[in-house]
Formats: sequence, C-alpha cells, structure tokens
Amino acid sequence: MKLTIDFSEPIADLSLAVSDVARAWYIDAPKFSPVVLGDWKGSVAQGGSVNFFNVEFNPHAHGTHTETAGHITKKRHSINKHFRDFMTKSLVLTLPVKDGRVHVADFHAVWKKAEEKGWVFAARSIVLRTNTAENPTEKLFSGTNWPFLEAEIGLFLREEGIDHLIIDQPSVDKEEDGGALACHHAFWGPNPEESLHRTITELAYVPPTVADGPYALLLQVAPIENDAAPSRPLLYTLA
Repeated sequence: MKLTIDFSEPIADLSLAVSDVARAWYIDAPKFSPVVLGDWKGSVAQGGSVNFFNVEFNPHAHGTHTETAGHITKKRHSINKHFRDFMTKSLVLTLPVKDGRVHVADFHAVWKKAEEKGWVFAARSIVLRTNTAENPTEKLFSGTNWPFLEAEIGLFLREEGIDHLIIDQPSVDKEEDGGALACHHAFWGPNPEESLHRTITELAYVPPTVADGPYALLLQVAPIENDAAPSRPLLYTLA
C-alpha cells in the first residue's frame, strides 16, 4: 500500500509545553533563570546582550514526554539510544471512562469497531483520548486521581504489535498504586529490557477537532540521555 503524507500540514500537535501548568507528581513548576557570570547576566531585560537561561524541569512531570522501558528497569536505559520509530501509522481512539478508569471490556468494544472500519491494519502506534471536556494546558494534575488504563489493555496492545502508546493523562497507571505500575509492566512485558524500542508517551493533548481514525504519527523526542524526554507528537492525514 502506498500512502501520501503532506509534512507541511500536520493536522494536530499533541504536545504540551514544559511550563508551570500541565504538570503532575507534586513537582513544583519548572525553573527558568538567567546565567550570572560576575557582573554579566544572561537576560536582555536585565541588561545582558543575549537571553541565556538555565532550565530546571522533570521530564515525567512537566509537559508531554516519551519514556522507554528504562523507566521501570534497574538500569536507567536512555530513550535517546533506543527510540528510532519516528514515523508510524497510528490510530486515534476515544475511550469511555467509568469509575475512574478505562475498563478492558470497553476498550475491546472500541477496538473492535476500529477493526471493522479497517483502521487497525498496519498500525504501530496508538493515541488514546480519555478526556474530552477539559483543557489540560491549564491543569495541575497532582492529586486528581486521573483516569487510568486497566493493565490488560497494555498486554493486549503489546500482543497486537503496538509499539508506541500515547495517552492524554500523566500516566497510563493510577496516580497512587503503591508503585505497581501495572499497565507499564503489561505493555513492556515480563522482560522489559527486550522492549526498549517500545515507548509510552504521557501528558499528550488530543484536541476535540481530531476525529477518531487512522493517521500518520511523527513522534519527535528530545535527544536527552535519560529514561524519558520531552516530546512533540504530530499527527498527519493519510492519503
């Protein structure tokens, strides 16, 4: 099958910026401060010749980020070394939330409808929308008990060959789960170091203008040697 993609016109940027909103895990806002070297300040507003700022932030807490299985392994494997699937055929699905979670039975019902429409064929990534009412760009998620995925969904996606999971919540798992991270473990499998090429992207934003269906996904991840890094998922129409 031959597909055409116009890279000059993404239909949606799913990223939330590193900022003092759209953050989680009880972490304070990121810090942006000008470098000070003697009498020189890296701020034009403060008399410097250029803006030259240090930035202190946490990739897991501030804005959209993509993580490798190094997030849950003893060795903190780098997303920069292992992620290479920049462009994939993707699938956007809106999921119902009941009792604070996405139930596997409801997920299967949505997946089955997508299969019947021919959307699932050759998809290697999936974008899950659980929140259609709020604007996450203005939300502090700590203490909100956001909707999470039942672990069986992670297992199902792994078995279906989905390598990249994108969600519009700070985590695929429950905010307070005693460190179980059940869906993370289910998605990366019993031997997560064999799944270092597979990723989870969290705190994305899927605008209500984006309809469910198949797309091309360009997942841009900052080249930082860490288990997670800020990212910018871009959706393109397939033609």
